[in-house]
Amino acid sequence: MSDDARARLEPGLVRLRAANPSPMTGPGTNSYVLGRDRLLVIDPGPVEDAHLAALLAEVDGRPVEAILVTHAHRDHSALAPALAEATGAPICGFGTADAGRSPLMRRLADAGLGGGEGLDAAFRPDRILREGERIGSGGTPVTALHMPGHMAGHLCFAWRGGVFSGDLVMGWAGTLISPPDGDLAAFRRSCARLRALQPRRLYPGHGAPVDRPAPRIDWLLSHRAEREAQIVRVLSEGPADASEITRRLYTDIPAELQGAARRNVLAHLLDLMSRNRALAETPGLAEARFKLT
Repeated sequence: MSDDARARLEPGLVRLRAANPSPMTGPGTNSYVLGRDRLLVIDPGPVEDAHLAALLAEVDGRPVEAILVTHAHRDHSALAPALAEATGAPICGFGTADAGRSPLMRRLADAGLGGGEGLDAAFRPDRILREGERIGSGGTPVTALHMPGHMAGHLCFAWRGGVFSGDLVMGWAGTLISPPDGDLAAFRRSCARLRALQPRRLYPGHGAPVDRPAPRIDWLLSHRAEREAQIVRVLSEGPADASEITRRLYTDIPAELQGAARRNVLAHLLDLMSRNRALAETPGLAEARFKLT
């Protein structure tokens, strides 16, 4: 690990960054080791021998009470079984990778729409966490907050006025919302709820801590509103599908990000449909042409 991959953010809180930088993960996935005598590990990260070694060196033989997973994407959750085997700690999360999907998202999945960008289909927590549950003892307890949007089963964890925000709010870029795993309506609600909590600081799954959460969340919601307005303008010129809209709006991104951009557009189209602002011309929503109502 490079020197800046480890950072002591606060007393009793260390961030270890996995060496998995990419256009989707930014500088890499953040894992957090919380506590002094008894520990919690939040988002153990991807399967990577060096990262596992770094986590175990940080643990340094201290008891780990729980391994907390914000959501079942492989860059956050896949290392959990190996860390659990090494420490004896239970893996805690909302559920399997498809847990908590809305009826619309289940319908899309049943129709064959796969999200799956990094989905950890093998994820099986030892303990299911629900809204408001407290985990940990002594000076390190956190409270689970169900904050869907990036994924239906996405959790955040509140701690001493701060929040471990996973991929709901990141420190380097906007959040990918890819149906049927992601849900834009849920994302907006979760962002509004997180802002209302007035956290003093966010510890995201990627990027640096967010020291001014309210402006960051406002930017994310404003960015989504601007993208929706662009999509509505395209549809005002006539019916279009997600691929066509993506080509027209995302003209300056690399080819490897076009698929993610299309999923974001589809998320907007489904959200417009759920609010009766748009209609699909054909039953297959993933490939349908949409028109304004």
